[in-house]
Amino acid sequence: MRTFRVSGIALLLLASVAVADVNVTNLRCEYLKGPLGIDVAKPRLSWQLVSTERDQKQTAYQIVVEGLWDSGKVASDQSINVEYDGPALKPGQRVTWKVRAWPGGIWSKPSSWTMGPAQWTAKWIGTGDSFKPRKDGENTLVDPWFRKTFKLDAKPQRATAFVASIGFHELHVNGRKVGDAVLAPSVTDNTKRARYVTYDIGEHLRPGKNVIGLWLGTSWSIFPKFETADKPRAPLVIGQFDLDDRRIVTDESWKTHPSPSMLLGAWDYMNFGGELYDANKELPGWADARLDDSAWRPVKVFAPSVVISADEVEPNRMLTELKPTAVTESTPGVYRVDMGRNFAGFTEIGVQGKPGDRIEFQFSEQADKPMTHGLHSAYIIGSNGKGTFRNRFNYSSARWITITGAQQTPEVRGWLVRNDYERATAFTSSSQLLNNIYDTTLWTFENLTLGGYAVDCPQRERMGYGGDAQATTATGLSNYKLGAFYTKWSEDWRDVQVKAVAPTGTEDGNLPHTAPTYWGGGGPAWSGYSVHLPWEMYQRYGDKRILEQNLPTIERWLAFLETKSKGNVLRRWGGRWDFLGDWLWPGAPAVTSDAREGVSFNSRLHKHQIAAKRHLRRWAEEWEILDDWFWPGPDGINGDTRETLFFNNCYWLYDLRVAAQIATVLGKSDQAAAWNRRADEIRRTVHAKFFNVADNSYVNGSQAYLAIALLADVPPSELRPAVWKRLEDEILSVRKGHIHAGITGGAFLFKTLMEAHRDDLLYAMVAKDDYPSWGYMLKQGGTTFWEDWEGHPMRSRLHSSYLYVGAWFIHGILGIQPDPKNPGFKHFVIRPAPLDLAWAKGHYDSLYGRIESSWRNEGGKFTLEVTVPPNTTATVILPGEAGVTVQPGTHKFEKRL
Repeated sequence: MRTFRVSGIALLLLASVAVADVNVTNLRCEYLKGPLGIDVAKPRLSWQLVSTERDQKQTAYQIVVEGLWDSGKVASDQSINVEYDGPALKPGQRVTWKVRAWPGGIWSKPSSWTMGPAQWTAKWIGTGDSFKPRKDGENTLVDPWFRKTFKLDAKPQRATAFVASIGFHELHVNGRKVGDAVLAPSVTDNTKRARYVTYDIGEHLRPGKNVIGLWLGTSWSIFPKFETADKPRAPLVIGQFDLDDRRIVTDESWKTHPSPSMLLGAWDYMNFGGELYDANKELPGWADARLDDSAWRPVKVFAPSVVISADEVEPNRMLTELKPTAVTESTPGVYRVDMGRNFAGFTEIGVQGKPGDRIEFQFSEQADKPMTHGLHSAYIIGSNGKGTFRNRFNYSSARWITITGAQQTPEVRGWLVRNDYERATAFTSSSQLLNNIYDTTLWTFENLTLGGYAVDCPQRERMGYGGDAQATTATGLSNYKLGAFYTKWSEDWRDVQVKAVAPTGTEDGNLPHTAPTYWGGGGPAWSGYSVHLPWEMYQRYGDKRILEQNLPTIERWLAFLETKSKGNVLRRWGGRWDFLGDWLWPGAPAVTSDAREGVSFNSRLHKHQIAAKRHLRRWAEEWEILDDWFWPGPDGINGDTRETLFFNNCYWLYDLRVAAQIATVLGKSDQAAAWNRRADEIRRTVHAKFFNVADNSYVNGSQAYLAIALLADVPPSELRPAVWKRLEDEILSVRKGHIHAGITGGAFLFKTLMEAHRDDLLYAMVAKDDYPSWGYMLKQGGTTFWEDWEGHPMRSRLHSSYLYVGAWFIHGILGIQPDPKNPGFKHFVIRPAPLDLAWAKGHYDSLYGRIESSWRNEGGKFTLEVTVPPNTTATVILPGEAGVTVQPGTHKFEKRL
């Protein structure tokens, strides 16, 4: 082992510098492993290098796509996002590829991808029914079955199914469900698009008579914002099944029959309900060839105007299993189940009773309430006196389950359900509090990411808020492999952008506050997420294509904002909930005195509904009726307050700055210069209008507003140190080291501090267990993080609000940071923050491979060990030292602090 001194740092090389061959592994296409059914004309290919030797870099590569394309030996170190450059790919084509890299030129194992179908010749089918709620607002639609019988002379060599649906679906062939995905396909804007899932069904087919069955779930098909005149509010499906040279399609020849399941609720705000399963309506073998389906009725054919595109994201799956920590019988026939932690997903509950008994399941996030947010399911016992409830087309979000009507202690299991993306990190440290905060942050995030987008909460709204995404995206990208996930969600934001409204077109380019779900309040920091998501993707994955795809959306959004400005200041527009600033900071107005005295939001809302005789599906509108009771006046945290105007103008500046960076990367220098000039004009006006000379602050001097001013570069250069000092004082002195920011404001506070490497201020706020803090929520028994800092009883206990903390553990404590000048971690920075910790260790799996950081701070000596993956380099910066560039391999640094 040899030791070198570089800029006062001892560098111990733990391996020799010999050059050896490299192996190629972890082949991916469009971020996915062997994807079935993609629509990308020129897919991008990525791989990783593995070597036991140090200093390994790729000098050349060769890609061979079997029967189509041979790149030849290409002198390049590029190993991510290499674009396929062969002949045009054919619909339904299965493509096999391999790659080798030099030095060594050793071939990888082959991988594959499958292209989507040709032009759809199938037809959309449904039952002909449409959602007409009962007087209480509840759903009346039964989840339908569909089936098609056909004969095969021989088992096909290749059989691929392409199934798109409005509402969820399951595919069954000859009585067996195909695959282990659930809640398919991903959620999308069904006014414009439907997504198809590709299945390999060859193993399920046989010579002779066969049956394809489709089981549809009502779910998003009746969501009010997805309603259009060209389709019913009911589940629809379209399918093409390519069996060698034969194609079977959904059309008038299919048959339908009601299944035993149906949605409880109306799939709307505060009324997502659950599922009812009636075992007396079971039809054994409903998708089997032996069933006599002569009594089934013919389907109806529809022609909705939607684009059908691939569901190019990891599917939802049942992942982490949970078992009860306690089951108690509170009164005869009433059981209370504690699952140990709050989670969003499926439950399986075995029950016994008399035939026809209805067993009720109520789901709660709170120990003292049988049900929260109206989540409930039910099971009707069949003739054998027992049965098992299992989720199929809806999910619950709860820790506690109250089971009423069972005659014996029920058997219960649960599963977290989310998109099956991979974890990219590990973190642990000498502080158990920090470890618990980190683990709870990630558990909360995982429970919010199902359906191909991040929800604000999985029980009450299930909306894809852009403002909440400001709080979750950095954490998501810092801890998981989410290239496909965020690529899909970015397309959702493009879909929901407003087209010109005749005759003036003044709303052209506007964006709702959620995607793909439209509904919900917010402001520029919600809609403008469409600017920042592609930029974050570019930073983490070097993905230039996503910048190209989203630039038109960004251009139209910024043009729209200009129509809402006057005198270089963005003015309020829209309705009451359309120009929010920061949201849910500590002590933000939340409830009136009578609610604090024990009147829950749910019960108060229920009484109000009865008095007003409203349908449950109109709870969103009723929220507006309740505003004067629930919120303190028409402005509060909304509208034309000085704080909100300042916040949104800073965000406008931030949008322009990021857009200019995107334009620069894409070689559009004139556009970048124009956006930067506009930002400079706005910056001067905003500073002059909102700066407080007396204390070097802006508006109310709170953490969130000082931070966003610094992030958007509002202060003139000569005033930045003073504004920074004011922010330090606000955190350390005024708030005694506590955070005082909400969802969006907190996200920008953390981003500002992390970019400035102020880990001391971040540590002060995170390493707390009194109010307000993440530790406080844990101390109060939280197993997921809450919607607000206080944990008010009407609010969600599993929410996206404060998850921005999750990025700091990796980027701050471990110090693993992307280099803005070298996106995708081709070159990166290791800049650990020792803080008041004895040790910390962990890793981040970049597209190039695993980056490791492990350090100890003992006896005044700081020791850091880092691992740099092949084909990358890193700059290591120790406290008080200049950076040192290191090559692939494992390196050890020591420094006296």
